[in-house]
Amino acid sequence: MKLRHFLLLGTALIAACGKTSDKPAAKGAIGVSLLTLQNPFFKVIGDNITAEAAKSGYDTLVVSADNDVARQSNQVKDFIVKKAAAIVLSPADSKAIVPVIQEANAAGIPVFTVDVPCNEPGVKIVTQVATDNFGGGKEAGKAMIEALKGQGGKIGVLDLKAVESCILRVKGFKEVIDAHNATATLKIEIVSELDGGGAKDKGYKAAEDMLQAHPDLVGIFAINDPSALGARGALEKAGKADKVVIIGFDGQPEGKQAIKDGKIYADPIQFPEKMGVEVVRAFIRHSKGEELPPQMLIPTSLYRQSDGAADASLK
Repeated sequence: MKLRHFLLLGTALIAACGKTSDKPAAKGAIGVSLLTLQNPFFKVIGDNITAEAAKSGYDTLVVSADNDVARQSNQVKDFIVKKAAAIVLSPADSKAIVPVIQEANAAGIPVFTVDVPCNEPGVKIVTQVATDNFGGGKEAGKAMIEALKGQGGKIGVLDLKAVESCILRVKGFKEVIDAHNATATLKIEIVSELDGGGAKDKGYKAAEDMLQAHPDLVGIFAINDPSALGARGALEKAGKADKVVIIGFDGQPEGKQAIKDGKIYADPIQFPEKMGVEVVRAFIRHSKGEELPPQMLIPTSLYRQSDGAADASLK
């Protein structure tokens, strides 16, 4: 029995240490709290952060904030207690997350944001790696004008006002629509802006409400693919799938498939793989004493049905 107990104890110690003799100790761990891992977009970011960090000898702890700033604040506090080498966030609420970022700043832990920026005063963010969301919003505006073929009409926006990146998308979209209306005979009028929650179910309900209030709607801009797909479901239920064009944002596989199938007109697509890689590279550069710019923006690319037809990854 004593030998058996000794062997069990040895096994437990190896497990507790988290490494075996042929695996070198990690340099530290990067704490990552992403907006929601229910959205495949953020899972791609998390997976690429993990893979890229491992190349430089860092472990990662990737968790989902589930769109809940209180949950995310607790996650960051946990990273601080664990003395993370760095913290990477896509804030659930860019304003409400400020106090806990300040705690990380006080603890001397470098903080980076990915996809969703935090531009609030009083916090130190080493750099913000994100899509050029404002530029992407402008691309979405151009796509809406293109889809409506000069006809004008009433359109709606499914937004997500708690998230800075989505605010920037809508701002860019409106700028292009306003510029178009300044010279167009047939104007495009934004008659409704509702919170689509960045999710399919909430996007469905918001689009349903939008259609009830404005049955003559001709277009919807949704700030991401899940809410765009929800809007498509609402249009199909209302029998208006062929009367209202949808412009999405992201370029998730399901969104791209919908574009190929003609269910969504176009998406300014993002590159979450690149975001995950670049935020880790930014941390490595910072750890070596390199000065970084306040933000590192990755341009979008407009993805239409012709792109879907040529996309070998789709059905």
